[in-house]
Amino acid sequence: MAISYVGNGETKDAEETLRWVDDAGRRGTRHAAELSEPRAAERLVKEVVEAHGHIDVLVNNAAFQGKNVERFEELDPERIRHTFAVNIEAMFHVTRAALPHMREGSVVVCSTSIQAFDPSPGILDYACTKAAIYDFTKGLAKELVGRGMRVNAVAPGPVWTPLIPQSFGPEHTAKHGEKNPMGRPAQPAELAPAYVFLACDESRFVTGEVLGVTGGMRLV
Repeated sequence: MAISYVGNGETKDAEETLRWVDDAGRRGTRHAAELSEPRAAERLVKEVVEAHGHIDVLVNNAAFQGKNVERFEELDPERIRHTFAVNIEAMFHVTRAALPHMREGSVVVCSTSIQAFDPSPGILDYACTKAAIYDFTKGLAKELVGRGMRVNAVAPGPVWTPLIPQSFGPEHTAKHGEKNPMGRPAQPAELAPAYVFLACDESRFVTGEVLGVTGGMRLV
């Protein structure tokens, strides 16, 4: 298993994740990469292949979500460019670099969001990237099915992650997820089974699908 992370503050999280991998008796490696840079994405894939030989499952999960804004005009060009570079362009770069090292039976799993279907105006740049990931999943699945590979996505939301307090004020954060049909947000661990299902052979007849883990919110 290979884990990509930005570095700095995420180093500790990557190490903790690898500890769980090691405890499960699996071999894991971590790789720092700023995936908004195309060469970094290519370098990441090269490192992973050198360490593990090939790629069976690619999970496109890199994401940036900026602070919630009150007015659309506050979404400045630099932020929009960075959001799309991390959330969309990186997905293209990593997948393009990885495919030559993926075999028949390999799987791509992407992370979209309830934001693709019910966008919040204050993070519209983020929401738009999640909608693009939906199309990426559908379109790539059509091509790769002919190569014996599957492409699916998980659409979480709302979820407790560090993105919430980073993007929203204390009042919004305190009420995060309370309007969900279940009356609460999901915990990250509650998303894991969806990714595992789409990555394993039990879902071998599933491709081009978006699996919602939304607590009852509809993906429409």
